[in-house]
Amino acid sequence: MFADRAKIFIRSGKGGDGHVSFRRELYVPAGGPDGGDGGDGGDVIFVVDEGLNTLNDFRHVRKYCAEDGKEGNKKRQHGANGADIICKVPPGTIIKDFETGKVIMDMSDKKEPVVILTGGKGGNGNMHYATSTMQAPKYAQPGQPAKELYVTLELKVIADVGLVGFPNVGKSTFLSRVTNAKPKIANYHFTTLNPNLGVVDLGDSAGFVIADIPGIIEGASEGIGLGLQFLRHIERTKVLLHIVDGASVEGRDPINDIYAIMDELKKYNIEVANRPMIIAANKMDAMSDIEKETVIDMLKEEFEPQGIPVYAISAVTGEGVKELLWHIHEKVQEAPKETIVFEPEFVPTFDFSNDPFTVEKDPDDEHIFIVEGPKIEKMLGYTNLESEKGFDFFQKFLKEQGILDELKAQGIEEGDVVRMYYLEFDYYE
Repeated sequence: MFADRAKIFIRSGKGGDGHVSFRRELYVPAGGPDGGDGGDGGDVIFVVDEGLNTLNDFRHVRKYCAEDGKEGNKKRQHGANGADIICKVPPGTIIKDFETGKVIMDMSDKKEPVVILTGGKGGNGNMHYATSTMQAPKYAQPGQPAKELYVTLELKVIADVGLVGFPNVGKSTFLSRVTNAKPKIANYHFTTLNPNLGVVDLGDSAGFVIADIPGIIEGASEGIGLGLQFLRHIERTKVLLHIVDGASVEGRDPINDIYAIMDELKKYNIEVANRPMIIAANKMDAMSDIEKETVIDMLKEEFEPQGIPVYAISAVTGEGVKELLWHIHEKVQEAPKETIVFEPEFVPTFDFSNDPFTVEKDPDDEHIFIVEGPKIEKMLGYTNLESEKGFDFFQKFLKEQGILDELKAQGIEEGDVVRMYYLEFDYYE
């Protein structure tokens, strides 16, 4: 089964926690802090694999998690870093945020691996927090949390030319004649369920890549039929080749069909609809000379004044095909050479505050709670607690850092004392 869309969950690794320990050596009765740092969590990395052409693998495995970093250890030992997770995607894959639908990264032009989610940083061990006022810190920094995201992967095939048209107009037959592609061909709607790619070789290094987009029907842009699933594949094409049943084998009006498809393209993406278009009136082998002339004159009179050239062809016999291919080649050469790339619209952001602190009861008095930590010490250094504004900032700081929650968890009651370095205050709700 061809899969060109998948929803997956990605998670980077959590950073390892810093370690709290103190030197314990013979003849060193008061060794300093020697807790090591935690290892960094693994990254979520996406890589383009030229050998892939479908997102099938992501239909079977939907969770991709990097490894967590390991905790630091005593004797200043650094925890091991977590292993990265590498997701291989086919060329043309776009990564979107699932909730907003916005583009995070277009992998089409990426030759190097791309980090989508970085792993959490490992926390500092307590060896980093020794100061003149705190020579034996009992706290270490926790590792940063993992980063999680649901993303949508979309495959938009990379081709120079997109074949569009109603089902059964001969697109697959045309593709099999002019390229080495081997699409399935039969006389019923939606025979083609995959965007088939083929390379047209005109010799002397002339040629282009062409994609047979499965049959688009009226209402495709609103999700009717299967058309909407495949319209995304024409977004990168530089030239549109509209194949129409010139012989009206199924009783359809070729002019109405062309306008119907053009209308669907405009509803889906006006920029795509405005790209150079060529009309190929197919199935000329099923018409008499007089009928051919009448149909071609009618199509040229309608569309060539709009700047859309019309070619009469037969995908079965090859009539008119060579002339059409050389005209397509000229149009492709005139188009910009770069692959159409979708710019990022969404940058995943994660704000983690993981400065360490400790909350513990005074061993000599259970109504005194001692709170310590590097950020607390810094905050007290630049906050004027004598002013109303400064004290409000101080209270907000305690709440945002989770210190008040931790005090409550340890059973603090009204009237108990909170001690922070040189500061003491009574606790009230």
